[in-house]
Amino acid sequence: MLAWLSLGLMSLLYVAAGISHFTREKFFLKIVPPVLPYKLQIVWLSGVAEIVLGLALWWPAGRIWAAWGIIVLLVAVSPANIYMLVARRQGKRFRRIPEWTLWLRLVLQVLLIYWAYQFTFPFPAA
Repeated sequence: MLAWLSLGLMSLLYVAAGISHFTREKFFLKIVPPVLPYKLQIVWLSGVAEIVLGLALWWPAGRIWAAWGIIVLLVAVSPANIYMLVARRQGKRFRRIPEWTLWLRLVLQVLLIYWAYQFTFPFPAA
């Protein structure tokens, strides 16, 4: 039962996060590192990926692949979290965000990867 609740929470988290890429587009555009081109497309693509992967967790045949996809996505978006912290420490951007919250984001990224990893194995039957 706990595994199903965890799956539901994870699914909801990623679907909501994906939707926020479209409802809070300006915020996400700001956190894409400046060295990356096609910022808007990156924001949209990562939002769509979060929604699709979050929903795919409910598909038994695709759950393991969805979990691995989430792990890959989390690793792929890590540069945005690192960029936010570095830019904040250099006083260039994100001054309104407390530095400790940016460190927390990095720790949470690791915890989210671990959480997704729990679903990379065959899931117990209902």
